[in-house]
Amino acid sequence: MFAQLMKWMRARRLLPSISDTERQALEAGTVWIDGDFFRGKPNFVEMLRAPYSKLSDEEQAFLDGPVEQLLGMIDPYTIGRTKRVPDEVLQFIKDQGFMSFLIPREYGGKQFSTLAISTIMAKIGPVSATVGTLVVIPNSLGAAELIIHYGTQAQKDDYLPKLASGEYVPCFGLTEPTAGSDAASIKATGEVFRDTDGDIKLRLNFRKRYITLAPIANLCTIACRLHDPEKLLGKTEDLGITCVMVHKGTPGFTSGDHHDPIGDPFYNGPLEGRDVVVPVDNIIGGPDCAGEGWKMLMQQLAGGRAVSLPAGAVGGAKAVAVATGAYSMVRQQFGLPIGRMEGVEEKVGRIAGLSYLLEAARVYGCSAVDAGQQPPVVSAVLKAYTTEISQHLAIDGMDVFAGAAVMQGPNNILGMGYKSAPVGVTVEGANILTRTLMIFGQGATRCHPYALKVVEAVEKDDADQFRGNLLGWMKHFGLGLLRAEGHYLTRGLFVSVPDVAPETRSYYRRLGWAAARFGVMTDLAMFAIGGKLKRRGKLTGRYADVLAWLVLGMSTLRRYEAEGRREDLPLVRYALNHCLWKIQEAFVDIYRNFDGPLGWWLKTVGVFELRINPLGAAPTDAMSHAAALCIQSDNEQFRRLAYGVYLPKDTKLGLGRLLHAFLRITRAHPAAERIIQAQKARKLPRGLLPAEAAEDALKAGIINDTEAALLRQALEARLEAIEVDVFSPEAYFATVNEGGGLEYRQAVNG
Repeated sequence: MFAQLMKWMRARRLLPSISDTERQALEAGTVWIDGDFFRGKPNFVEMLRAPYSKLSDEEQAFLDGPVEQLLGMIDPYTIGRTKRVPDEVLQFIKDQGFMSFLIPREYGGKQFSTLAISTIMAKIGPVSATVGTLVVIPNSLGAAELIIHYGTQAQKDDYLPKLASGEYVPCFGLTEPTAGSDAASIKATGEVFRDTDGDIKLRLNFRKRYITLAPIANLCTIACRLHDPEKLLGKTEDLGITCVMVHKGTPGFTSGDHHDPIGDPFYNGPLEGRDVVVPVDNIIGGPDCAGEGWKMLMQQLAGGRAVSLPAGAVGGAKAVAVATGAYSMVRQQFGLPIGRMEGVEEKVGRIAGLSYLLEAARVYGCSAVDAGQQPPVVSAVLKAYTTEISQHLAIDGMDVFAGAAVMQGPNNILGMGYKSAPVGVTVEGANILTRTLMIFGQGATRCHPYALKVVEAVEKDDADQFRGNLLGWMKHFGLGLLRAEGHYLTRGLFVSVPDVAPETRSYYRRLGWAAARFGVMTDLAMFAIGGKLKRRGKLTGRYADVLAWLVLGMSTLRRYEAEGRREDLPLVRYALNHCLWKIQEAFVDIYRNFDGPLGWWLKTVGVFELRINPLGAAPTDAMSHAAALCIQSDNEQFRRLAYGVYLPKDTKLGLGRLLHAFLRITRAHPAAERIIQAQKARKLPRGLLPAEAAEDALKAGIINDTEAALLRQALEARLEAIEVDVFSPEAYFATVNEGGGLEYRQAVNG
C-alpha cells in the first residue's frame, strides 16, 4: 500500500522536488530554534539556556580604542562628497588589524568572536558605509573565510598573513548580469587545460557586477563553473561551481571601474575576465576542491548572513533611536518638545521598542554562531527582517526630524542612512526572494521533523523509510492539531513556561500558542499544496513572517532575562506586542489565501475564530508612550540602547551637537518642570518657555542661580542644535572633481 502511495505522490508531484544545488543548501549548516517552531512545540527552557554573550575584555578594548580612533579620524560628509577614503584612514585600518578579525592569531589575525565582529561593524557602518565596507568585506564571505575553512596549508601560510595585514585587499565575485538572487545560475566559466610547459592551469572567462571593493581590491575570488574536458583533475568533465583566486594585474583581468551605489558611495564595481589564465592551485582548497564552490558558499552563508548585513541594519536602527529620541526633546514647537506630541511620540516609541528587539536578535544570533550553530533559516530571517525593519525606522526618524532631515550637509544626521537603507535590503539575496522563497521554502523542508525524510524516501524509492516517516508525520500532525486547538481555547494557558519574570509569562504562552498553530499550518501547506509551494510566494512569505516574528520575539525575551531583567520592561512590552500583532496579521492572511480542500473552511470559520480570539493586537498608546520615554532623557535605558553607537565628541557638529543639547536639556529638566508648575499656579507669567522665564523664577525663589544657568545653557544649546547647513553659491555649486564635473560612461555589454 505504501509503495503505491509513494508512486502516486511522485506522479502527482505532491512533494517538492530538490535539485542538487538545493540539496547542498538544505544540507548546509544546522537547525536551531527554528526547528522548535516548525515542530510547533518550542522548548523555552533550552532557548533560554542558549548563550547570550558579551564581548571579551580584549574585544571591548578594541571597540573602545581603535574603533573610536578610526571614527574620530573620518569626515563622513567629505567622504560622501569625494567618494574616496583618505589614504591615512585606509592605512590605519590595515595597521590596526581591521581586516583580520576572522583570521587566526597564528597567521597575524585578531581571531575575534562573531559577536565582536558584528558589534564593530554595527558601530562603523552608520557613521560611514564607505569606511564600513573596508571592514565588512575582508571579514565576511571571501578569500580569508574560505581559506580558513577549506584552504590548503600552503594557501593558509601564503595568503592569510597578507590578508591580515591588508597587503591583500579582497573582494568576492559572484553576482552577474543574469545571476543575482539565483546565484547558482552563474555563467562564468573556467576550463582546465595543460599549457605548453606541461602545467595544469585554468582559463577563466567571466563578467561580474555589484562587487563591493572591486575597484580597489588586488585579490579577487571568482565563482565560476569549471569544466575539465580532458579530465586532467581525475574527476568528471563538468565539475560545477568552483572558487578561484585571481590577482589584480593578471593578463586578461579587468578591474577598477566603479558603480555608483545609492547613499554612501562605497567602493563597488564590475570585474571582467577574458581568457584569464591562473594556476590550478589558485582554486581555494586546491584541485581536490574543484566543484566544491557552491557547497562552500552555502556552508559559510548558513551562519554568515546573520553577521554583516544585520550588523549594519541594527547599528543603523540604534543610531536612529539615539538621534531621534534626543531630537524629539530638543526640538520645540507650540511651546513644548515635539516628542510630547502624540503623533511624534508614536514614531519615537516604535523606534525605541523595535531597536531594543533588533539588538536582541543580533546578539542572540551571533552568540549562537559563536556556540557552533550555523542556522541558515534563522540567518535569512535576521538578514531580511533586520534590514527591512531598520529601513522603516529610518523613515520614522526622518519624519520626526522633518526639515532637518532633508537638508543635506555635514550636520544632517539621518539622511545618508535613509538613502543607504535600500542597499541592505537588496544585497546578499534580495529581501523579496529571501522572504518568499528561502525562509519558509528551505525551513519547511529542512527544519520539519519528517518532511525531508519523506522526500528522500520517495526519491530513493524506499518504501520502508517512506512508511515509517509518513506514519510519524501523521502522528506528529494529529498531536500538533490537538495542541494548537487546546492552546487556542485556553489562550496558551498550558504552554510550558520556564521560571521567568512574572510580567513576561503571558508572552511565552502566546508565543507557544502561535508556534503550535504555525506547526499545524506548515503541515497543512505541505499536505494540501505540496510541490506547488515554490510558486506560492505570497503565501510562503506570510509563513516567513510568522516564523520571523517568533524568532524576533524570542530573542527579545532572551535579552530581557540575560541582562538581569533591567528596567527595560516598557521596551519588552512594546516589542512583544508588536511581534504578536504581526503574527496575528500573518495568520489571518494565510487563512484568507489558503487553497486546497480546507481552503473554504480556513477562509470562513478559521478567519472568524482568529478574529474573535486573537493572539495579539498592535501596541497601545500607553505602551508607545512608555517606550518613547525610555529614549527621551539621558537615563540608563537611553545609554543601554546607545551601547555600540558612536557618540561624537565634537559638540559643534551633527550628532555630537545634538547630544550636547540633549544632555543640557536633561540636566535642566527639573528646574524647567518647577517653572512650568509655577506658571500653572499663576506664580509666574504664562506663555514663556522655562528658559525665558528663568530670571523671574530666580527672583521668585523657584530656582537657584545654578539652575538658572543650566536653563540658559540648555536654551543656547537647543537653538544651536536645530540649525541646518547653509552654503554660499560658490560652495553649493563646487564640484568634487578637478575636471569640473562628474564623469560617467555607459556600461557596455560583452
